[in-house]
Amino acid sequence: MQSRLASGSATSFEWVTPTTKASDHENGQAFFVIVAKRTSRPQRGRIFVDKNECGSIFRRQFHVHTQRPSCGILSNPIKKQMNQTDTIQATITFVQESLQDAEGGHDWWHIHRVWKTAKSIAENENVDGFVVELGALLHDIADSKFHGGDETIGPRKARLFLETMGVDENTITHVVKIIENISFKGGNETQHFKSLELDVVQDADRLDAMGAIGIARAFNYGGYKNRKLYDPAIKPNLNKTKEAYKNSTEPTINHFYEKLLLLKDRMNTKTGKEIAAQRHDFMVGYLEQFFEEWGGE
Repeated sequence: MQSRLASGSATSFEWVTPTTKASDHENGQAFFVIVAKRTSRPQRGRIFVDKNECGSIFRRQFHVHTQRPSCGILSNPIKKQMNQTDTIQATITFVQESLQDAEGGHDWWHIHRVWKTAKSIAENENVDGFVVELGALLHDIADSKFHGGDETIGPRKARLFLETMGVDENTITHVVKIIENISFKGGNETQHFKSLELDVVQDADRLDAMGAIGIARAFNYGGYKNRKLYDPAIKPNLNKTKEAYKNSTEPTINHFYEKLLLLKDRMNTKTGKEIAAQRHDFMVGYLEQFFEEWGGE
């Protein structure tokens, strides 16, 4: 069953496969799938959007210039299970669309690197590759740093999307637990879930916070938050609570000592540890050069 959304001289739009039962849509938590059909040159494409974001994404994705595109739901949603390859491709599309305006250190290319690294690490581990790929692709789908500190949005958004794809409940639950437990969170928090798949995705994510890319991401985020590069009067604090870590406004150099230089000894897999050692040494060398230049040498 399909329901017409909006129409024009060249393009018509239709909802297909809403994610959950219609009652869930009423509170704006569900995510819709839009299919565009261009009558002048038949094409199909789809994006996944939150009900409350329908208008802006609708116009941006399909170049619709009306100020009030129609948004609707189906009373009888259709769920169709996809094969794993198609599910991964649909997930890539979903993440690219969701993060197209994200901060540069937490955008699609961060996800892409983590995904590729996770797949590489997984080759040497006895893990469920499908769970690893989905966990890597969705681990930052709604990073709490950019959502008022709310850590429930990402897991909820991932679950709704995976339900749309007809993914089985055991896989969904595992991926959600990966998203809920992957973050560093100051390093003093107890991890409440453990699996080999989480180990792989967590290592891949942490590796992207190290080395040349890690340095670039740290200063990019520091600039995004308008933080100082370095202030000798503000010393790193390795004993922050989770809340203090999340709300920190300290200089970016402090972040090296409060997180980045600690990651080498917190890797889970053999491959992760080997890569981390090299990237750690690169960061140590960078800091030595930084402080020489800071002192005018």
